[in-house]
Amino acid sequence: MNSVSPSAVQYAGGAMQDELVESRRQRPLERQGSFGPRPARTPDPSREATGEPDEMDKLKAKLMTAWNNVKYGWTVKSKTSFNKISPVTVLGHSYLLNNEDEVERFRLAFVSRIWLTYRREFPQLEGSTWTTDCGWGCMLRSGQMLLAQGLLIHLMPRDWAWPDVQELTEVDFEVFRPRSPSLTGYQAPKCTQRKRPESVRDRQAEPIHHKLLTWFGDLPPAPFGLHQLVEIGKSSGKKAGDWYGPSIVAHILRKAVAKTSVLHNLAVYVAQDCTVYKEDVVHLCDLSLGQTPSDPCSQAWKSIIILVPVRLGGEALNPSYIECVKNILKLDCCIGIIGGKPKHSLYFVGFQDEQLLYLDPHYCQPVVDVSQVDFSPESFHCSSPKKMPFTRMDPSCTIGFYAKNKKDFESLCSAVSVVSFHTLLSLSIRAQRPTGIKEGRQRFLGWVRRSVTNTSNVINSLQVLKQRK
Repeated sequence: MNSVSPSAVQYAGGAMQDELVESRRQRPLERQGSFGPRPARTPDPSREATGEPDEMDKLKAKLMTAWNNVKYGWTVKSKTSFNKISPVTVLGHSYLLNNEDEVERFRLAFVSRIWLTYRREFPQLEGSTWTTDCGWGCMLRSGQMLLAQGLLIHLMPRDWAWPDVQELTEVDFEVFRPRSPSLTGYQAPKCTQRKRPESVRDRQAEPIHHKLLTWFGDLPPAPFGLHQLVEIGKSSGKKAGDWYGPSIVAHILRKAVAKTSVLHNLAVYVAQDCTVYKEDVVHLCDLSLGQTPSDPCSQAWKSIIILVPVRLGGEALNPSYIECVKNILKLDCCIGIIGGKPKHSLYFVGFQDEQLLYLDPHYCQPVVDVSQVDFSPESFHCSSPKKMPFTRMDPSCTIGFYAKNKKDFESLCSAVSVVSFHTLLSLSIRAQRPTGIKEGRQRFLGWVRRSVTNTSNVINSLQVLKQRK
């Protein structure tokens, strides 16, 4: 069993509390006195220049840290129900949980996903007093899980499963008996969890699994760790303690992969306005464009992770998009969706019927020192699948896809085009950007300048004529 008890990653009042955290962040602490507003403090130019937090910021961070450690450090155990007559879809694979083999396949598929949650007591984030991301880092953690899934497919053997995968916990396999009189004697098969024989191939891949986890460790050097992501986020106007949206996180992940030296044959592309331009992807992935014909042995194509920020409705999810989300999660090339509920990020990996299956980062665990050779990977895997209705999904999200080579990329484009054609999704695949966009923009600005100049000339002429009269 998991030493940190990740079996029930639920807590009470999450969305309300996250909104409270956000509102407190937007209102400076010095203005929240018990007897009315307090006068704002005079900023210290020397501290602002160095980026060093002042005493009030330190006190606020300590109070928030203490509160969040308590809030996210305990769980409410609740069972998640799965029925046995509807398939469960997990990232392109379906499982009908009506026999032991299917339950085992589902267990391996779910628990082998990398689970990244809030952590506490990690090295202080630069320029702040934060030593935990409890209460504000959930979207970054969801983004880490999305990237980690792409890296699992990229680096591990096909259909890899963690050899030490835990048993499923806090789950209930419901039995829905048919109402037909002809089937009144129906007996549902019992579902017990049966471990498969250990795969030699999966065990041999464990060093890669461990290495991958170190890249997401909560240490400053980790290329995809929280410290690096927060540092990259500063260029987008974000800082430690801020709440990050799914679109900003997509660009942070792109920059993190481009910056690191641990991956040389993988690129991340972020779609613009729900459009993937093949020409842009080719420039990122086709290594032959910058090579001479005398180097035929080199790898000709980079693998690609494509992130597509979308909005599936206005204030709430448009029900018309539910079928679209289902069809996307059925694709082999899909690596998940980061979104969640308002101010409450989740990583969606599948669905059953009208409920989404997700991994939840809202569980505060002690930091793991991944620099130690023998660190335990248990706290990076979750044995308790959770579900929520599609209707509670926030419309703002980012969809992830992965293509290992050029052939996979072409298949990805075809599959996404089919989904977009048969649903309301506005995600489009285009060969290249429309020609003349830059030239057209320049012509338009030139027209505006000429119009302003001509208008000014007309006004001056009218004034001259008026004076003559």
